[in-house]
This record gives sequence, C-alpha cells and structure tokens, in this order.
Amino acid sequence: MSDQTQQSIDWEGLALTSHYDTAVAIRDALQEGNVAEATQGLEELIDALSRSDERELRSYLIRLMQYIIKWRLQPERRTPSWVASIEHARHEIAELRQDHPRFTRHVIEERMWQRCLRSAHREAAIDMNRERIPEVALSWDEVFDEVFTLEPEP
Repeated sequence: MSDQTQQSIDWEGLALTSHYDTAVAIRDALQEGNVAEATQGLEELIDALSRSDERELRSYLIRLMQYIIKWRLQPERRTPSWVASIEHARHEIAELRQDHPRFTRHVIEERMWQRCLRSAHREAAIDMNRERIPEVALSWDEVFDEVFTLEPEP
C-alpha cells in the first residue's frame, strides 16, 4: 500500500466501490504516518456511508408510499401481504431514523418527500400495469400513522 499512499489515492472512487477497502486504505495511510491522506479518505468514506443510508431510507419510503397509493386506488385487490409490506417498510424506516438521528421529520419532508412520492407513483403505475394513475397526495400522518387493516371498519 505504501506506493499507493505516497501517490494520491482516488478516495472518492474507492469509497464508492468498497467501504471495507477504504477503511483498510485509511488504516494503512495512518500506519505510514500520512494523516492528511487518511483524513481525506475518512471524509470520503463518511460521505459515501451517508449517501448509502439516505438511499436506503428513500428506497423504503418509496416502497411504503407505493403500497399506500395502491391501497387507495385498488381497494378490491388489498391483501394481507400489502398490510405486512406497509408495516415492514414503516419498521425499517423507524430503525433507520433511530440509527441516524439526522433523518428528522423535517429533513424527510423537505429533502425527500416529493421526490419519493413521484417515484412511488411511477412504481405503483408499473405494478398496476397502467401508463398513468391518478395523483394521490400523501401526508406524513397518512404514511406513518394511519392504520391499514383488512378488517371492516366499525
């Protein structure tokens, strides 16, 4: 690694391809006393991990919204697996928010909500085998607090 460390490492490329290899390269740079190089690598690794966490959150949010959109537009096709999928996505999002406190309600609503909702509409249309579907507006409470059940309402 010392040949690589003496030459500048493409930290961004390395962090995008392998978090493990990036951590090993940072360790090697530190062992060689190249603190500046290790610091640059650490910053790229932190950025890459942050982006990965955000992609995971967006993915679960899109999936959650997608199922709720389908729930609204296809009441005749509701199944226990839809209820389970909604609950699973909610659980995963709650876990991510607990592990990463930066994912506040404000951050999610301001930085991700509309983009995820558009993606969820596209995914729901594909699942429903339609080119277009009616727009379904979803609030935070509808997505995270509304109870979805196959039981008849009283």
